[in-house]
Amino acid sequence: MSDEAVDVVVIGLGPGGESAATKLAQAGLSVVGVDQRLVGGECPYYGCIPSKMVIRGADVLAEGRRIPHLAGTSTVTSDWTPVHLRIRDEATTDWDDKVAVDRLVEAGVTFVRGPGRLTGPRTVSVDGRSFTASRGVLLNTGTEPAAPPITGLAGTPYWTNRDVLRADELPGSLVVIGGGAIGAELAQGLARFGVAVTVVEVASRILAPEEPEASALVASVFEREGIEVLTGASIGSVAYDQGLFAVTLGPRTLQADRLLVAAGRRPNLGAIGLDTVGLDPKARSVDVDGRMRAGDGLWAIGDITGKGAFTHMSMYQSAIAVRDILGQDGPEAAYRAVPRVTFTDPEVGSVGLTEQGARDRGLRVRVGVTDLSTSTRGWIHRAEGLIKLVEDADRGVLVGATSVGPTGGEVLSMLTTAIHAEVPTSTLTSMIYAYPTFHRAVEDALAHLA
Repeated sequence: MSDEAVDVVVIGLGPGGESAATKLAQAGLSVVGVDQRLVGGECPYYGCIPSKMVIRGADVLAEGRRIPHLAGTSTVTSDWTPVHLRIRDEATTDWDDKVAVDRLVEAGVTFVRGPGRLTGPRTVSVDGRSFTASRGVLLNTGTEPAAPPITGLAGTPYWTNRDVLRADELPGSLVVIGGGAIGAELAQGLARFGVAVTVVEVASRILAPEEPEASALVASVFEREGIEVLTGASIGSVAYDQGLFAVTLGPRTLQADRLLVAAGRRPNLGAIGLDTVGLDPKARSVDVDGRMRAGDGLWAIGDITGKGAFTHMSMYQSAIAVRDILGQDGPEAAYRAVPRVTFTDPEVGSVGLTEQGARDRGLRVRVGVTDLSTSTRGWIHRAEGLIKLVEDADRGVLVGATSVGPTGGEVLSMLTTAIHAEVPTSTLTSMIYAYPTFHRAVEDALAHLA
């Protein structure tokens, strides 16, 4: 096997890896980009983009059904076909990454399709080819859907998010195992297209990483929309026979045309040769420093670093790693203000610590909560939502915030800035907030800090 000398090898070309490979090549380095799957990763083909197309369609349907409460009369009939065609033709080009590959190559990256594996410090093999990287290797191997060890599940044709987003028609009924962000988004989206949905969550509430108030609000909306939510569930077994799934929960058995497993993701670390560079291949994540260094001549970014499985995290870390590889100055990674949004209706935007998370760190906490419907804009829209702020009372700065509402993710932006920049709460209370806006509810929540 001949050895090819390059400057950098990037293993995994999801958003962060693709961006890093492109920028490094544009900076004049010889770069090899390796991926055995679609260039661009989960986000454009099975995650962020197509799922939000589902949610956008579902929200339009919901808005149409709200017309009698606000503006007249309406009759709404759902049709999955436009959503499927938009995902297939506009978002994914029928799950073909030619455009992404061409974009990489045009930037000067040498693309190699196949499973990349470390064979030692700065060395990578891909299907019989060997590369030695003088500057080093960047890992961005991401995650894939995980299935819990439920009796009978492995032998059934259950869906993951990938299968849902490729479906050309919807089932009449669906059980969703997992009430996290992916499960909740797809559950509500498909329910609004007429699917009878039941969400099964082993935790005591759906959206368990979020504030309890946010979880409770979304659960109440789900139940009002006809989505059955079963929390604290113990799943005994799963079976499939004659086109029907059976999910056993103690004395009760749920039956549905389809089963969606949205119970977390596992890192793609076991087969990439971590042991050849002194790292544990059984680890749940790769430890990195503030410049994304995982070892001498080794960087890691994205889901596998355990800092948050978000596209925006991968892109953020990618920029830091690129600077370090190129020897450029710049700030190290800071994770005090990591934002996330669950695109249910209402949207749940969160940043930083929850109230419980702050208390667990021993902080003296003040909390402010306001109901979005009491704000003028919320009242006009008849909107459901809330703002919750968590302050480190000793320092007088916010350390966490939750924004739930029709534009929860957008309102979150100002709160993310406040936490990242450690803006004093006194400064936030002295600002001018435009009227009437959803974000004006932040001012009210600040007034309730106690």
